[in-house]
Amino acid sequence: MQISLLASGSKGNAVYVESGETRLLIDAGLSGVEIIKRLHKIGVDERSLHAILISHDHSDHVRGAGTLARKLKIPLLASYPTRLACERLLKKTENIEFESGCQFTFRDLFIDPFPITHDSADPVGFTIESSEGRIGFATDFGIVTRLVADKLKNCNLLILEANHDEEMLLNGPYPWHLKQRIRSRHGHISNSESMNLLQELLHDKLEGILLAHLSEVNNSPDLPLNAAKRVLSEQNICSPRLEIGNQYQASEMLVI
Repeated sequence: MQISLLASGSKGNAVYVESGETRLLIDAGLSGVEIIKRLHKIGVDERSLHAILISHDHSDHVRGAGTLARKLKIPLLASYPTRLACERLLKKTENIEFESGCQFTFRDLFIDPFPITHDSADPVGFTIESSEGRIGFATDFGIVTRLVADKLKNCNLLILEANHDEEMLLNGPYPWHLKQRIRSRHGHISNSESMNLLQELLHDKLEGILLAHLSEVNNSPDLPLNAAKRVLSEQNICSPRLEIGNQYQASEMLVI
């Protein structure tokens, strides 16, 4: 499997995933034009995409989904509550509906959408598995539940949120109500919460870690990067490749 973070952050999110028979996006939170540009940067023809998988209805995850789906004549994979919440953006698109907590197949992929805590209609994380490997995806969630930790076990590659540094958030410029929202169980997880989860998920077949959805105001890439390096240096189980998501350019393609 091949994976690239096309964009990651509060201004827009999209992940490219390729398996033997399938090419899809997880979320499409940039304009359709910008997503196509970033696909070209990693050597992918947008006309080869088979679907867009939607995690939740916030605009930084769905902004370009309808435009791309209509232009490329590909389906959206989304739950009914999520599609209903952003119906205006997704008009005249084909939808393959899934239910949170119910596994389903799409082409050669086995997709397991699991519930997470976030202030949206029906937020989910995913595991995506093929004969080539298993990916875990969890961003935009305010608390690491037992379910989240269990679902993300035994993945070959993890895409995990590391949204904010707690001190930077508390001492930063955001109004108090927004700070409370981010810190709540329906907001975003901090660097330290992300690292605690990562520590629990290490195993001998973990090949890659992508830290995602970093706040530009309340975080600095060096903070989660160095924290993750410390977690990895304190164990001898695995030596995965480690990358930080970028808001403004696609990551290199990771192969597992």
